Amino acid sequence: MHYGMNGRGLGEPKSLRELAREHALLPLRVFLGATFVYAGLHKLTDSAFFHTTGTGSIGETMNAVRDSAAIPALVDLALKSPSGFGYAIAIGELLVGIGTLLGLWTRIAALGGALISLSLWLTVSWQTEPYYLGNDLIYLMAWLPLLLGGATSFSVDGVLPPRRRRIR
Repeated sequence: MHYGMNGRGLGEPKSLRELAREHALLPLRVFLGATFVYAGLHKLTDSAFFHTTGTGSIGETMNAVRDSAAIPALVDLALKSPSGFGYAIAIGELLVGIGTLLGLWTRIAALGGALISLSLWLTVSWQTEPYYLGNDLIYLMAWLPLLLGGATSFSVDGVLPPRRRRIR
C-alpha cells in the first residue's frame, strides 16, 4: 500500500481531526464575508448614509468622532469628501465580503477587511469604553487568521493552480 505524508494510505478517508483542521477557518470566513457584504449593501441602500449632514449620514458620524479619534487626521481626510469616503467604505466592504465568501484572493480580501476595520477602529470606535465593546477592534483581530492562512477549503483559491515564483 502507498502512504501519503500523513501516514494514511492513499484513498483512505481523513480523520475528524484532519477535517476539522482543514476547515477550521471556514466558519470565520463565512461570518466575516457575510457580515461585510451585508454592511456594504446596507450602506449602499441607505438613503441618508452618503449625505454630508443629517441623521445617519457619514458626514455627521465623522464630525461626531473627529475630536475623540485616535488619528483625527484620518477623519479630516474623510471630511474632505464624506460621500466619497462613504462610497469607498461601502464598496470596499462589499468587495472584501464577496472575495472572502468565495475564497477568491482571500489574503488580499482579508488585508482589505483588516484595513477597513483598523481605520474604523482608529476613528469611529476608538473612544468606546471599555475597548472590548467596540466591534471594529474585534473585526480587525478576526481578519488576521484569514490574512495569515488564506482559504483552501471551499474556495476559488483552493482550486486555482498554485503560483510559483521562478528563481532566475
